[in-house]
Amino acid sequence: MRKFGLIGRKLGHSFSKKYFTEKFEKEGINNAAYELYELEDIDALPELLNRESGLEGLNVTIPYKRDVMKYLDDLDERAERIGAVNVVKITDGKLKGYNSDYYGFRQSLEDWLDHPPNELKAMILGTGGASKAVKVALEDMEMPYQFVSRSHGENQISYQELAENHDLFGDTRLIINTTPLGMYPKVEECPEIPYELLSEHHYLYDLVYNPLETLFMKKGIEKGAKAMNGLPMLELQAEKSWDIWNS
Repeated sequence: MRKFGLIGRKLGHSFSKKYFTEKFEKEGINNAAYELYELEDIDALPELLNRESGLEGLNVTIPYKRDVMKYLDDLDERAERIGAVNVVKITDGKLKGYNSDYYGFRQSLEDWLDHPPNELKAMILGTGGASKAVKVALEDMEMPYQFVSRSHGENQISYQELAENHDLFGDTRLIINTTPLGMYPKVEECPEIPYELLSEHHYLYDLVYNPLETLFMKKGIEKGAKAMNGLPMLELQAEKSWDIWNS
């Protein structure tokens, strides 16, 4: 039996096990299983690998996408550039890290937009792990971007600055939420941006996929904006993970 799985701290609402279990059933892959491995600390990874000696691949979720890198023997060039890993391929006891979030985000965005990416400007809400793959994908698509976070910093403005100076919004037309704001069960939350500036010319991309329509998305739709959740990205990155493990 081929063994794969997901590591993270809290995996109760994981998408991955259901997705891969259904994939294996649907495609008649009878010799593979996908499990969830909750780790209180990333330093428990070696023990997990010893216990589950047949593991061929792992997905990595919060908060270990950076921390897992210290246990890797090799790193894919793009994952190194992003500075985060969400796929680990295990071959003869050696671990190599990849980032399929990049692929999932970029492909889903290109499929969705009805404008050439380099004709748009983006705003990335949040500077956590999820934002890193988004940033590199936008750079590769030649799309200018601006980070927005809780505090002012190098190459980033704060939500308060944005609220006080709407000129900072400028001609931004793509707004990407990489924060967990609005994720189940806290569905009444959303990033604090000037929604009153939105129109039918804007695109709101929420990396959150549960619920399928977040408050962030609803507020955009009310202003005529187009909105998409993170489910297409998640499905694409999962398929990319499978490709990596089988390459």
